[in-house]
Amino acid sequence: MINSTSGRGLLFPKGGWENDETVEEAAKREALEEAGVRGNLVHFLGDYIFKSKTLQDEFCPDGLCKAAMFALLVTEELESWPEQNTRQRSWLTVPKAKECCQYPWMQESLEGFSKWHADQILSNSKEENPLILPDSTPTPVQN
Repeated sequence: MINSTSGRGLLFPKGGWENDETVEEAAKREALEEAGVRGNLVHFLGDYIFKSKTLQDEFCPDGLCKAAMFALLVTEELESWPEQNTRQRSWLTVPKAKECCQYPWMQESLEGFSKWHADQILSNSKEENPLILPDSTPTPVQN
C-alpha cells in the first residue's frame, strides 16, 4: 500500500490509463510509478465505482470513476521510483491493510483478494494432498 498524498490513510496504487495501453498495462504502470514495484497480475479482483473529488466537473458533477483492481505478485521492489518523493510504500498483512485502508471500495477489494487467496491455497493443498475432501475447509491459523 502507499500513503495518500492528501495525508489521510493508505491506499493502493491507482490512476487512469492512456489511450495506447490496456487496463492491465495501466495497473502495472501505476504500481511502478506510485509504489516502485514490478510484478505480474495474477487475478482480476473486480471493477469498483468510487467518487473522485478531482474529476468532478460540469459534465460529471458526481465525479464517479471506475477502478479495475488486480492482485499483483510483486517480483521486484525498486530502490528509486518516479513518485518516491511524494509516496511511501508499506507492506502490510491483509487484516492490517483493511484497518488502514482509506476507502471502503478498497476494503471490499481486499475481501475479494482474501477469498481468492484462500481458494488458491485450498486448491494447491488439494493438488499436493489428494486426501483432502472437497467439502472440507482449512482451519484458520493465527500468528
